[in-house]
Amino acid sequence: MSKDKNPRRVADNEAMAKLRMLRTSPQKLNLVAAMIRGKKVERALTDLTFSKKRIAVDVKKCLQSAIANAENNHNLDVDELVVAEAWVGKNMTMKRGRPRARGRFGKIVKPFSEITILVRQVEEQA
Repeated sequence: MSKDKNPRRVADNEAMAKLRMLRTSPQKLNLVAAMIRGKKVERALTDLTFSKKRIAVDVKKCLQSAIANAENNHNLDVDELVVAEAWVGKNMTMKRGRPRARGRFGKIVKPFSEITILVRQVEEQA
């Protein structure tokens, strides 16, 4: 009578986390995402901890969530995790404005973005 369980969106050796409504532009967020792509998670966490970018704090929180998902939900070994993918998308945009000269209106857009981090367990090569 009940519905079938939803299939996993990622492979058996992967886990992901998504963070929405980040108050920064996707272009700035992608600079931080590019900084951690392909790195081991310990190294990526260290880089985010000491980054001067304001949004790196939120990206670190998302990466820690992906690591926790891998460990608790999918029984993956944390020491063998690598940031396989990190992609950025647009979210909503707040529209604001400012009066300008001669009765005009200066449009100010305040973009929001989202980030998805996919971690993968990679076996150590000896």
